[in-house]
Amino acid sequence: MKSLPIKFALASLLAATASVASAEPVEGKIQVKLFGTAILPDGKITSVVTDRIGLPAGAQSQASNSFVPTIAAEYFLSPNLSIETICCITPHDVNGAGSLSGAKLVNNAIILPATVTVKYHLANGSAIKPYVGAGPTRFFIFSEGVGATARTLGATAVNLKDDFGFALQAGTDIKLNDRGLGLSIDAKRYFVDTTAVFRAGTTTVLETRHKLDPWVLSAGLTYRF
Repeated sequence: MKSLPIKFALASLLAATASVASAEPVEGKIQVKLFGTAILPDGKITSVVTDRIGLPAGAQSQASNSFVPTIAAEYFLSPNLSIETICCITPHDVNGAGSLSGAKLVNNAIILPATVTVKYHLANGSAIKPYVGAGPTRFFIFSEGVGATARTLGATAVNLKDDFGFALQAGTDIKLNDRGLGLSIDAKRYFVDTTAVFRAGTTTVLETRHKLDPWVLSAGLTYRF
């Protein structure tokens, strides 16, 4: 008989725990994000492989910034761990810097940054959840055209080669309601290079290595389900 009150207390405790758990909203495993994104690349020359046009001393280059809409899709393996990928294409020009200041080298190069990051989310019990992430990337570059200055120097075609790299990520998700709506602020730093090959007909007249290493800064709405 002495065990009866104890059993009753345990049963009451389990029932109360179950009631609280059922009252808490269960977050979905999939989250999509619609962002406005700024892509801020470097683009400077790191080495000259071939130079048949005679680059002046102090010649440098700079890739232009770009501002585009982007979409991210994220799958939660656990409350703290997720995998994310993004979808966007970003247009950029490459212009001269240093002794090449004002030169138009590459027009409208389109970059598709195929990227997957593994993210760790800080479970702090609040609506504001910071995260960090990292993962591989491959930059697919297409549609690039010869800039006006490069054309006057004899170049008839240019190719920016695709390359692999790495991305680091940090940001914050902010829960707005229990129906999955939220805000997100995200920053990525990419570490990736490319090789620019300028040709006159079939002859390579200039080949240079460039550091792209863009900052990618995003903010927008999220929906988790």
